[in-house]
Amino acid sequence: MTVFQCGRFRFELDNPGSRPLVMGILNITPDSFSDGGKYLPLPAALKHAEQMMAAGVDIIDIGGESTRPGSESISHQEEIDRILPVVEALKDCGKPLSIDTSKPETMKAVLEAGADMINDICGFQEEASKQAVSDGTCGLCIMHMQGNPKTMQEKPHYQDVVEEVAGFLKRQVTELVAYGVARDRMVIDPGFGFGKTKEDNIQLLRNIAGLKETLGLPLLAGLSRKTLIGQITGKPVEKRLAGNLAIALAAVQNGAAILRVHDVDETIDALKIWQAVHY
Repeated sequence: MTVFQCGRFRFELDNPGSRPLVMGILNITPDSFSDGGKYLPLPAALKHAEQMMAAGVDIIDIGGESTRPGSESISHQEEIDRILPVVEALKDCGKPLSIDTSKPETMKAVLEAGADMINDICGFQEEASKQAVSDGTCGLCIMHMQGNPKTMQEKPHYQDVVEEVAGFLKRQVTELVAYGVARDRMVIDPGFGFGKTKEDNIQLLRNIAGLKETLGLPLLAGLSRKTLIGQITGKPVEKRLAGNLAIALAAVQNGAAILRVHDVDETIDALKIWQAVHY
């Protein structure tokens, strides 16, 4: 059994017969690649959160800055202004709140407001980021990205993508441990679509079990609606539901403990079928 301490919540992962956790995406942005602007108004954001909770979501992942390929960064204050009202409204909803941010100032603000987890696409490389999360019990998702969102998909290149991603994640985990962060607060994310080619993503997907074994930590897979699904199926982003479910189950079959998804209800249904067949 693997334990994941996520702020006020404690999950037991990899138990025989239990399904992987589903992290529902709540983008408070005007320009995210598949739902930009849809949940920017607070009432729309809260309604979507309620729908995800009714569907059985395990963690709600709130993002205030688009990190799609080619996106421009925003200030930490703008990000905080978008996210904080949602955190304050949902902090007692009974579900852990994860915040998708790479800005130390935002990390501090949302943790003080009651967030349970920080999901950093930069893998907590900044000294200030490590300092912001070192105390307390908040969960951490440590992700790999080559480059930055604006340019990451221009010419991604690796000698060995699995080895290089594993090496980066191992270094960041070691640094966080040196800051006093307990390993049971951490999950890893290979960063599908973040500075990766189609072939890179497929190699990482095939090697989820190896990454988990190398790092000794649960793995979060964020593949929902991404370009990889379009590259394989030929479908535009609004027609990728079947691809989303298939690739989510592939990730779970290979050892993913957490799925970060847009389509919570449908993903949970697919996992129930998977669970019934396998156990």
